[in-house]
Amino acid sequence: MAAGRLSFSNITALAPMVRIGTLPMRLLALDYGADVVYCEELIDIKMAKCHRVVNEVLQTVDFVGPDERVMFRTCEREKDRVVFQMGTADPDRALIVARLVEHDVAAVDVNMGCPKEYSTKGGMGAALLSDPDKIEEILKKLVAGVSIPVTCKIRILPSLEETVRLVQRIEKTGVAAVAVHGRLKEERPRHPLHLRHMQAVARAVSIPVIANGGSLDLVKTNMDIEDFRKAAGASSVMLARAAMWNASVFRDRGPLPLETVMEDYLKHAIRYNNHAFNTKYCLCQMLREKVESPLGKQVQAAQSSAELSEALGLQEFYQQTQDQLQAKRDALQTSSQPETLVMDGDVATMAVRFERREYPPHITPKMFLLEWSRKEKLQQPLYEMVQRSEDRSFQSTVTVEAKRYRSTLWEKSKKFAEQAAAVVCLRVLGVPEGRIGEEYSGLVCKRKREGEGKPNGTAGEEEEGSNKRHVFETQQETDDKKKNGERHKQPMTS
Repeated sequence: MAAGRLSFSNITALAPMVRIGTLPMRLLALDYGADVVYCEELIDIKMAKCHRVVNEVLQTVDFVGPDERVMFRTCEREKDRVVFQMGTADPDRALIVARLVEHDVAAVDVNMGCPKEYSTKGGMGAALLSDPDKIEEILKKLVAGVSIPVTCKIRILPSLEETVRLVQRIEKTGVAAVAVHGRLKEERPRHPLHLRHMQAVARAVSIPVIANGGSLDLVKTNMDIEDFRKAAGASSVMLARAAMWNASVFRDRGPLPLETVMEDYLKHAIRYNNHAFNTKYCLCQMLREKVESPLGKQVQAAQSSAELSEALGLQEFYQQTQDQLQAKRDALQTSSQPETLVMDGDVATMAVRFERREYPPHITPKMFLLEWSRKEKLQQPLYEMVQRSEDRSFQSTVTVEAKRYRSTLWEKSKKFAEQAAAVVCLRVLGVPEGRIGEEYSGLVCKRKREGEGKPNGTAGEEEEGSNKRHVFETQQETDDKKKNGERHKQPMTS
């Protein structure tokens, strides 16, 4: 293996776990001593539609889907030690995804062990175990097509001989390592591991074999990791549930109290703007039988990162982090060129934000745009709204005379997002927008400009007559709520 490439010999790794293996948990595992961390299985079809975005505020690299959801987020801290695991049954699509991420991760892994129907019905996961030709085709394509190591993760087959033959065939594709979960695809954690199969596999190949599946019976503390490695005859060990329950199992100086682990995890989740319902799910998995304790009930009741911070006594840390992130956003906005017009398809865009202090109390850009439209005998402006699920911020597009206008900056409220869209439209059209110090245009009566209108008017209330169409893209949040209701079910390792 070339210098600088990730080695899979004599390592302890965080296993890929659905909904668990997001950035905060991976960083936590690295903090506590894990050598390598795997992300949760990500499906090739969804990843192939993503585009790579450098997030200058969070200092991350985000792979963002068409619906603006962040499918995969990584950062410099883990770049040399994170393995991207994909679910795939298509060699060409697998290569597209691998090439998309190869410069931001240390290795690519193919999931061949997940027994869940959502994976197997698409021919992915454990379904691949019955199609060795497809396995070989996928792995060869990846090994030849990317510059980083390629690995795979399997479950054992019914007979020892079948298992050995499969792994020997996998080795010939040129992969850097193979992880073996020592159970059949029909078996669950309550079933004992088949150590004979794992030992036979390790003896039969020269590439590193990573043992997986020992969290319930064989690995309870850091000292047990080496015993599990020896019992399986493997080069390395991969931990799933033991790490999910208390990631300090990776510490060679002994475990930390659960509350400390939860606080450390939540700090990473706050720093990297992790989705609140994913954070909540992970915290509930850590609590296990304590999920009905006073702390557990408070975590379960939380609906935001702020409320989770309150449950764990991290309100001050949360507020300080939010202030720091906002300061970065403001600095980036100041250094940008807000007056630059950029066409995004058929939409005219500018990087502008609605600043309420720049307008008289009862005047807004939306009001000016509405009055201008009436004066020109045009249809009222039509506003379309989308909500970004990752941070629940808003972006609006306004249509005037069959032309569309939008700010590229996301706002914290629907009203401000619409005002920002109106600002873009007015500036492109060269129409006054009502800012303080602007020459009187006659679009809005002087009484309103001088604040003699409605005594309690607020931005956006005076334009309720304009047409609106709100399209909220919050499916991820809905899905996460449903998943959160299943918190007592253990996540599948892929």
